[in-house]
Amino acid sequence: MQFYRIGCISKPHGIQGGVKVEPLTDDVLRFRGLTEAYLEQSGTRRPVAIKTIRIGPDAVILCIEGIITREQAEAIRGAYICVDKANAVRLPPDRYFIADLIGCNVFGTHSKKYGKVTDVLQTGANDVYVVEGECRMLLPALKKVLHIVDTENKRIVLNEELVGEVAVFED
Repeated sequence: MQFYRIGCISKPHGIQGGVKVEPLTDDVLRFRGLTEAYLEQSGTRRPVAIKTIRIGPDAVILCIEGIITREQAEAIRGAYICVDKANAVRLPPDRYFIADLIGCNVFGTHSKKYGKVTDVLQTGANDVYVVEGECRMLLPALKKVLHIVDTENKRIVLNEELVGEVAVFED
């Protein structure tokens, strides 16, 4: 089963087990209506029920069933709040989950293989795909360069004529 991290517990909030969560999603409102999630800590995930949610300007405050003291909340500091693929938000066209991009094979429109996406750097202006192959390539995720993005088949096709103009190659 595939999971998406949507937040990281940064610290306890209050004395009754609430936690402050730093969102790891573009849309903080994605927490609205969240009733079930997974708590990922030390390499394991367990299902949790979300009792209450408060969305603030820079964080989300959650109350998780079974976490009722500040000490229990402190014990899950640094843990991730995750959702499974079935409960992930639906993305608009031309938007992708980073986890789905990692591992995609990258080709040019003339069948040249560049390598695989190993990381996605979020720079603010646009994401940058890190492609590892014969050499390392940093590729800005621009619509004019991304000819086909097929995460289901783990395949990205680039407009090969533009790659040399926008990509940075490391030897």
